[in-house]
Amino acid sequence: MKQYEIVDGPINIQDAIDKVLHPGAGAVTTFTGHVREWTHGVRTLYLAYEAYIPMAERKLAQIGAEVEEKWPGTRVAITHRIGELHISDIAVVIAVSSPHRKAAYGANEYAIERIKEMVPIWKKEIWEDGEEWIGEQGKKPELGGRAE
Repeated sequence: MKQYEIVDGPINIQDAIDKVLHPGAGAVTTFTGHVREWTHGVRTLYLAYEAYIPMAERKLAQIGAEVEEKWPGTRVAITHRIGELHISDIAVVIAVSSPHRKAAYGANEYAIERIKEMVPIWKKEIWEDGEEWIGEQGKKPELGGRAE
């Protein structure tokens, strides 16, 4: 099992927990991001996620290293799903273990914010009356030639 991965099927939360659980862990926090039906009064039908997988997995690992440096003793696992996701599906799970709960909470929040800032994952929201690429990175670029 990979610590940092992009998958195209349902996410198992327990798998993420198992990747970080160890005898020195006094706390494990999990964050799951789900597809919601309503955003700013607009009804979402489903989301379509795309990613540049090799770079996305490297960036997830980078985030894990940042967390482990900022909060010594933590372990991190991150899984993000791509493809078509429907209402209530899990799009991302982040599991963090640490000796104490405060570090686990802080590290988990840090990880989701960094994912939104820097990981090449793009989300298209499909509504009843249209669709749009959403997110910090904006519209998904066409990947041609050599990429990082």
